[in-house]
Amino acid sequence: MSTTFGFIGTGNMGSALAKAAVKILPPSEVILTDHFQEKAETLAQELGCRADKQEAVILESQFLFLGVKPHMMAGLLRDLAAILQRRSNPPVLVSMAAGLTIAQLEEMSGGICPVIRIMPNTPVSLGAGVILYARSGTVTQEQLGAFLAGMSGAGGLYPLDESLIDAGTSVSGCGPAFTYLFIDALADGGVACGLSRTDAVNFAAQTVLGAAQMVLVSGKHPEQLKNEVCSPGGSTIQGVRTLERHSLRSACMEAVVAAFEKNIALGKG
Repeated sequence: MSTTFGFIGTGNMGSALAKAAVKILPPSEVILTDHFQEKAETLAQELGCRADKQEAVILESQFLFLGVKPHMMAGLLRDLAAILQRRSNPPVLVSMAAGLTIAQLEEMSGGICPVIRIMPNTPVSLGAGVILYARSGTVTQEQLGAFLAGMSGAGGLYPLDESLIDAGTSVSGCGPAFTYLFIDALADGGVACGLSRTDAVNFAAQTVLGAAQMVLVSGKHPEQLKNEVCSPGGSTIQGVRTLERHSLRSACMEAVVAAFEKNIALGKG
């Protein structure tokens, strides 16, 4: 089957997913459109794919990525309905809108299209991201396989019960922003100790990257890996003591819970 991926919306996340798609799919099978069409054209030129009018993207795509904010989704699908009904083989709608359930998306689209709900993060553009996904019962195994193959250049793709999507998003979707804050803070500490800003940022970023790889590759619990770095009476344990005193863990947990509560609120509109 054709695996043409069409993207409606080329904002940060739509662009990141399009960049992941062209790592795997031929450029001819990726089509972009945007309310500000010059954005789509600029990205298409960068990726070597095609920008076109929204109607063409809807009619030609087998997977239609809906890169709009949650509060705009109902209006977008209402506008698309007439075009979608002209197709004998409706596309799979791929939504990245936080908080909107598969049932809500099916209702908004008139129930004529299969739906895959995804929650990606921006590192998918580098092939180092996370995509959480759930699908409607009308998505066939062949369609799911084509979707996963086309998105395999994004990084890790993880099926998740839809009831846990909002929780997962609060970790993987929002987590990069939390991690950037931590990297910046590590770098600020280095600058305070005399490092150049460039060196401090590079050291901090590479350290976070390496630590994450240790968790994924070693299979060890983060607590164990932390303990292996903390020598008795050493400098690292003193730094950990300071972080604990200032409630780093609690702050991180509260950030995830706050993001989760907002994701739930977005779904309620």
